[in-house]
Amino acid sequence: MCVNSAEWSAPRIHCFSGQKRKPNRPRVQVHRLAWRKRNEDKATAGKNMELRNLKLYMENMSILEENEKLRKKANLLHQENLALMSEFQKKFSQLDRIPTTLNLIRDRARV
Repeated sequence: MCVNSAEWSAPRIHCFSGQKRKPNRPRVQVHRLAWRKRNEDKATAGKNMELRNLKLYMENMSILEENEKLRKKANLLHQENLALMSEFQKKFSQLDRIPTTLNLIRDRARV
């Protein structure tokens, strides 16, 4: 089979379908870009979680401070309540003694 040189140098016909071809990138570069994007996404997610954690921590601290203030206020109210109850009992115990004393005096007067 003899192949003549004219056949080898003939221009080739290219068919274009109208779609643009993607630029050829080496696979390593594509993988590297994908890896970088994943790492950036992870870093962004990590920063978002850190920010959310900080916000929740600050909210928790303010709740704890408010809880401590309310606990102190409740303790003061409890002490005030105990003092008032003590005064109340003293007053009524003295009032209870007066009728008892009057009854004793009245009973002695009858005898």
